[in-house]
Amino acid sequence: MKKILTILFISLFIPNLLLAKDPKSSYPTFTKWLLDNGYNQYVDIDAKGVPRHNLKLKVSEKLWKIPYKKNPNRDTLIYYFYRYNFSHLTGDPNTYSWKPIEIKPAIEPYKFEFDLQEDKFIKKQVKAKGILSYLYFQDGKILVDEISPKEKLGEFVNDETRLISMSMGKSVMSYILGHAKCEGYINSIDSKIDDWPVLETSLYNNQKLIDMLNMAPGDQKVIYEWGDGAGIKVDNDYDYQVNNIYTTIGFYFQNTEKSKSVYNYNGLITMILHNYIRHKTGDNYKALLNRIFQNKVKNKHNVQFVEMNSGSEEWGIGHSMVRLTRHDWLRLAKAMMDDYQNNTCVGKYLKEIHERRIPKNMDGKMQAGGNKKYDEPEFNRTKSYGGQFHFDYPGLKNRIVFGLGGRGGNAILIDVENSRIVVINSIHYNDGKYKYNVKKLLLDPIKNGR
Repeated sequence: MKKILTILFISLFIPNLLLAKDPKSSYPTFTKWLLDNGYNQYVDIDAKGVPRHNLKLKVSEKLWKIPYKKNPNRDTLIYYFYRYNFSHLTGDPNTYSWKPIEIKPAIEPYKFEFDLQEDKFIKKQVKAKGILSYLYFQDGKILVDEISPKEKLGEFVNDETRLISMSMGKSVMSYILGHAKCEGYINSIDSKIDDWPVLETSLYNNQKLIDMLNMAPGDQKVIYEWGDGAGIKVDNDYDYQVNNIYTTIGFYFQNTEKSKSVYNYNGLITMILHNYIRHKTGDNYKALLNRIFQNKVKNKHNVQFVEMNSGSEEWGIGHSMVRLTRHDWLRLAKAMMDDYQNNTCVGKYLKEIHERRIPKNMDGKMQAGGNKKYDEPEFNRTKSYGGQFHFDYPGLKNRIVFGLGGRGGNAILIDVENSRIVVINSIHYNDGKYKYNVKKLLLDPIKNGR
């Protein structure tokens, strides 16, 4: 009870329990961003001398992200491109502000070889859909390198633009955890999380890491993440992604008990794991990130992680979101593939989480308390999940393919046995106008090569 009262007291001084839901409140900040970055054609000056954007926007008043079923116009996509990739750092009143953690470029970034091949179908898809960037890598060379055309979103994206991870950050976190394990901060993926006071009296305390990594800690009675109304079951307006772990546990997970261990995909698990890594590595956390990205990934541009502005380190203030440039996303995927192929310590970790993957059993499931079927979007629709990666893609039977996936159609597939990688950075994906061809853009290149 004392702990709960402490949480309630703290919450009075932390104004980020909920995000503002008035999108117009962010328009002045958005307009300033347009001007600061030279997009003057999208700004008019009114009679009072006040700059205002001239875009025709249709922005959700209920959700911070683009609702899955919506088919936004180009103007609205421009706004969400700003919101996803920049608003956390501009003081935007409709977005929670993050404190950036910058990883500087490697001294000698990895240099790609190119043998570019024109693919008219891919060009057409990139032009018509919400795709920002498409890369295909095979046998040490980039064979396809496409970026959104200027008339779509290409004037906002170039090789130096850092693009948000969405839920691909879950897999990045797992890769970091593998390094923490190999450096001795964590004993094994069977170790229990029993040494972090933040989780005491919650169902996450004393959980095995492997169950957390597999999204199966038995938390399905408290949290779910299917559809646009996902969140804490007792309070769908609460956004755990903008609150530290201590606050979330105190409000909603006190004296909760583990249920049956089944796949229950949600971002809170990843945030807990990410902050547990920070807890175990202590003052060496950023040094660990530097070693991973500068020494192994060999990033060409700054990589940006974030943490919350409020709360102390022991409360769990880290977020699993990460931003990389389009080619640095490929560098990261290649580093994962190299670890696997070279059977490094981290490669052995990747092999173990693949071996211990679990079935999703998604087909035919119903929404909690309702009668509507749910399923993952097609680019993430795999049979199994392990270690924060998607596995066992349709049509790729008996192939070891590590999949990273995130909202909006963001997807990376890594064929670790045949040295093939597809990277798609995308702002929106749905089952309508913005549904790109998953088979031809993701699955066939991995299956058949070029």
